[in-house]
Amino acid sequence: MPKKRSGGGLTGTQQAAKFLGVSVLSGAVLAGIALPAFGVLGLAAKGTVEGFDTIPANLKTPPLSQRTTILDSEGGQIATVYSRDRTVVPLKEISPSMQKAIVAIEDARFYEHGAIDLKGVLRALNKNAQTGGVSEGASTLTQQYVKNVFVEEAGDDPDKVAQATQQTLGRKVRELKYAIQVEEELGKKKILENYLNITFFGQQAYGVEAASQRYFSKHAKDLKLEEAALLAGVVQSPSRFDPLNDSEEATKRRNIVLQRMADVGDISQAEANRAQAAPIELKVSKPKNGCITAVDGAGFFCDYVRQVFLTDPVFGKTREDRVKVWDQGGLTIKTTLDPQAQKAAQQSMKNHVYQTDKVATAVTLVQPGTGKIVAMGQSKPYGFGKNETQINYSVNKGMGGSNYGFPVGSTFKPFVATAALEQGKPPTQVYPSPYKMPYPQSVSSCSGKPWVNTDGAVLENENTSEVGPYALKEAMAKSVNTYFVQMISEIGMCPILETADKLGVVQGSGKRLPEVPSALTLGSTGIAPLNMAGAYATFANRGTYCTPTAIESITTADGKSLTVPQTQCARAMSEKTADTINTLLRGVVDSGTGRQAGLQSRDSAGKTGTTDERRNAWFVGYTPNMSGAVWVGSASQQVKMENITIGGQYHPKVFGGGVPGPIWKDAMTGALAGQPAPPFNSVHIPDAQKDKDKEKDKGKPRKPGDVEPWPGISIPPDLIGGGNNRGQGNGGANGGTWP
Repeated sequence: MPKKRSGGGLTGTQQAAKFLGVSVLSGAVLAGIALPAFGVLGLAAKGTVEGFDTIPANLKTPPLSQRTTILDSEGGQIATVYSRDRTVVPLKEISPSMQKAIVAIEDARFYEHGAIDLKGVLRALNKNAQTGGVSEGASTLTQQYVKNVFVEEAGDDPDKVAQATQQTLGRKVRELKYAIQVEEELGKKKILENYLNITFFGQQAYGVEAASQRYFSKHAKDLKLEEAALLAGVVQSPSRFDPLNDSEEATKRRNIVLQRMADVGDISQAEANRAQAAPIELKVSKPKNGCITAVDGAGFFCDYVRQVFLTDPVFGKTREDRVKVWDQGGLTIKTTLDPQAQKAAQQSMKNHVYQTDKVATAVTLVQPGTGKIVAMGQSKPYGFGKNETQINYSVNKGMGGSNYGFPVGSTFKPFVATAALEQGKPPTQVYPSPYKMPYPQSVSSCSGKPWVNTDGAVLENENTSEVGPYALKEAMAKSVNTYFVQMISEIGMCPILETADKLGVVQGSGKRLPEVPSALTLGSTGIAPLNMAGAYATFANRGTYCTPTAIESITTADGKSLTVPQTQCARAMSEKTADTINTLLRGVVDSGTGRQAGLQSRDSAGKTGTTDERRNAWFVGYTPNMSGAVWVGSASQQVKMENITIGGQYHPKVFGGGVPGPIWKDAMTGALAGQPAPPFNSVHIPDAQKDKDKEKDKGKPRKPGDVEPWPGISIPPDLIGGGNNRGQGNGGANGGTWP
């Protein structure tokens, strides 16, 4: 007698068994049109066949998540990233032994029955009816495929995964209906192909191709009989039959699969015996997932590419949409990273700054005119261990960088000079530039409310010997602080802020620069190296700024091309201003503070920078066809670089030209090896003192309208207190020869 519930009548399980038996006899299931709906099944309890029809008719099959491959500009692999390690392959690329093994052990009657194995279902339901629960399943390979589709769709959501795998008759009923649809639409071979590509084989491997690579370091098409049987056996319980953790259990399971293959006639008993006697021989490949596996120190660039994908609306309206596409994977992303430049940057950092040093260095190289990031790296490798980090020192916080960037020191001075030139100041501009002076009493701002030196703040030059007067050329070469403070006093802060905006220069937090003199003259605000490299690339590009870009193309798993972000270029200054800055900054590497960074075989220009207490040292420089920024310091900003050993070399005091400069020089030399060496478009900037002497030697009387002995000299009457004149003239900003 079948068991009855306390309230009388058969249990839900028993009712299902009874109904299914009746359905089988009537041929309803064979027609795929009827199954009951009971509350115990997880469906609306209607007591009729109508409940079955409430299940949506079409199974939505999500694309299988696969690994994404990130390539450099020449097609070399940088890294692979994935939420699930899977490579989808067609059935013809899967060993026949693997196909037979999985069918034999999971669904031996696969080619004989429809979506439902009626004999198996009746057998399972009869046993479950006797126990009053679900103690035995009868899933066909098709049903298992459907279940895996639900699991794949659930992703990493634990609640959805639990729902997709719960042991209830309701789930079974849903699987049955969708299995009928799948059988009708796909056919046996496609179902088998899909199953072998979707199922989990343990050890982070999804699909047979990834599993074959994981356990045997070979393609699925090359699996031998005993190897195929091992993988087929793992599927039932990837943890229990994991050959890496329990070889004995894995061997027993493999041999069961082999015997089953012999029993159903897929192989002979002799073949089964031979394979069963063979020991398990694994050739394990470690999973290579994520930017931590990137080659040539490109882990930070790899992570930057990911950040670009997740933040740029071109890849999806919301971040959730973009994350879904990224996790789906199957992408081939060709980037702008130049392998030659990346290797050169890494080698230079390795030679000059050790991983174990108290300080670190970051190098970023950008191509002028295109914005392409060709190299990005740092001396603290991408990782989780000691002297490793996942913080990208080259970029802003929003892209995985430090919280605030790093103060840039005097590398900001070219932006001040740019603003002044654009406002009409000549490159021969002279200021008294004493060794030490207070900040101006007030400086005009964009808001109209001037900045006021309420604290009586004072600044001084690096050396007591640096006493003016100076013209711009010498002031830039020697990096004279007081000169540029007097310049900002005259032109105001707003032109400098506007220049910074046009050059893509923002704080490391992504916010606009603060409107205070120390930030806009001495570089006291934190800025990321990528921003600095991109800004200086504008000088190399004769005044046109191009936003940095890291991705050249993206192809999906099915060969479609995705739209990718394009660099946006806009004029930030006149060509004449850019050419003038290039000429000024050539003087820095020729005879100024950046002499140790100068390149011998090609035109180069740049600027050094050192911040208060030597917590940061910079060199930002460029050639006509490449721009690069090098920062050296402590990410925590706690290390004062005095009496310090860096890269095995002792430094009483670190200067921008002394440590970052040589790093830049070696990186650029290697990156540009074999590349063209175009010249700058230089302009003539007369030396004010020499012109004065020349005028005296000629002995010509000076008359109204004659050339001034020091062309462009301007000494504001309120020199120490500063002035609010923004210099609205445009002399020298529109091309031509400077006076």
